[in-house]
Amino acid sequence: MYTYEYPHPAVTADCLVFARTENGLYLLLIQRKHDPCKNMWAFPGGFMNIDETTEDAARRELEEETGLKVKELHRINVFDAVGRDPRERVITVAYYTVVDGLTEVRGRDDAAVAEWFPIDNLPPLAFDHDTILLEAKGLLCVE
Repeated sequence: MYTYEYPHPAVTADCLVFARTENGLYLLLIQRKHDPCKNMWAFPGGFMNIDETTEDAARRELEEETGLKVKELHRINVFDAVGRDPRERVITVAYYTVVDGLTEVRGRDDAAVAEWFPIDNLPPLAFDHDTILLEAKGLLCVE
């Protein structure tokens, strides 16, 4: 159906889920089950299907990897640095949402583990997720 003469990038969508709690703000992360970045922590996300929007992809990947369903997503930005993913040329569109409380999650699909982390005590993140998180924190006015 789609054929192109020139190479083109793949598109992914990432989903940052923040949870407001009595003990402060938490962020949902998944531990990657496969390379690249196997066993590292990352945002739920993945490749967009040809018949969906990036927002639909973010929502689908979040549910597939953590079991969490969300309604409202807000776009953070597009992240397109060359070399951000070692597999191929990948552009990601990142989204965020804020939920009340720590909803139960579990690692599913290609996520070994899904876990909530206090925003001020995060493990090292895979890919360029530090850059994405910094921009999201700016939008949320979080230090």
